[in-house]
Amino acid sequence: MEPFKSVFNPALVDAYRVCITRCFSSFDGLGFEQAILPNLDALELKDRSNLLAQALHAYLPQSPDARERILLAILHPTGWGDSAIESSHDGISGWGVMPITTLVGQYGLGGLSRELEALKAMTGHFTSEFAIRFLILKDPAKVLATLKRWVSDSDPHVRRLVSEGTRPRLPWAMQLPVFIENPDAVLPLLRALRDDESEYVRRSVANHLNDIAKDHPDRIAQLACDWMQASEQQSVNAEKAKRRERLVKHACRTLIKQGHPLALSAFGIQAPQLAAVSLSVTTPKVNMGEALVFELTIQSGADVPQKLIIDYLVYFKKANGKVAPKVFKWSQQTLAAGATLTLRRKHGIRPITTRNYYAGEQQLAVRINGRDYPAERFALVM
Repeated sequence: MEPFKSVFNPALVDAYRVCITRCFSSFDGLGFEQAILPNLDALELKDRSNLLAQALHAYLPQSPDARERILLAILHPTGWGDSAIESSHDGISGWGVMPITTLVGQYGLGGLSRELEALKAMTGHFTSEFAIRFLILKDPAKVLATLKRWVSDSDPHVRRLVSEGTRPRLPWAMQLPVFIENPDAVLPLLRALRDDESEYVRRSVANHLNDIAKDHPDRIAQLACDWMQASEQQSVNAEKAKRRERLVKHACRTLIKQGHPLALSAFGIQAPQLAAVSLSVTTPKVNMGEALVFELTIQSGADVPQKLIIDYLVYFKKANGKVAPKVFKWSQQTLAAGATLTLRRKHGIRPITTRNYYAGEQQLAVRINGRDYPAERFALVM
């Protein structure tokens, strides 16, 4: 399988050359290709996209009117909604549009309003979520005023851009410090989109809120309570209520993993009432590449059923000899009054690119409704 960066390849460069020449006859297609192709192989995905954007900036007319006309003309007549459409001599689509949006965001089109409208037109062919951040950093107030209108746009790609483009910690993108420090300006936009008909849009809202929760956990936990309560008070239909709960739960996934009490309470999860909690490791010595096996038995100490979110934490040994926890999802249960529940689990310990393992003593613990219980030990043999 080819690496993902290969979406920016010689065939895409050729598609650009053909599409631009068709609407701009004096285009120096040979110079454009020579500015890109000799350098392409050595670069990763984002750098490849930026290289194309730089070449477009160098070889397209400098006139904003001419540049805008060409960029919009080379877009594929079929939008992003059809994922099977790839860039070709018929037009640029999918990931191939990324350099065009970068060109608009980074180099401009002679005015903020024109640049925003261009990105709006382009987002349905790929996404303008990376490029619009240049404009936000330049003039957040003016961009937000436009996004306020876009929340009611008929195109779900445009509505999603409102949420995704303002995410403070969007992966692969530049951060937005102004929203990291204070999310007040974007929260009304997210509220307007929380019950959007498109799952594509609602998922973006949830991811955006999860970003905010990393810097403002109490704020998002309270928002989760408010949105869930509003859903009950407004007597929304059952399907809409389910959609909102899914959104809020996904938005709070980091807080739930951390056991944030207020976030848990938004979903009716209270402090656990347990008469006994017993965690046992059945593989006290684990060879690298094998599985850690353990068993948990809990007994209710309540006279009513209780919802339980059960996670487990593996405290992996670090290079300095200390241990640090990694939280893993396990199970959600409703424990009957006075009942006893036993769960068993296998956790494979295998080489992965995101973690270095070190031989010796490690630890295992469970977290139930945000409360951590005493850890058990096991040895990892390399």
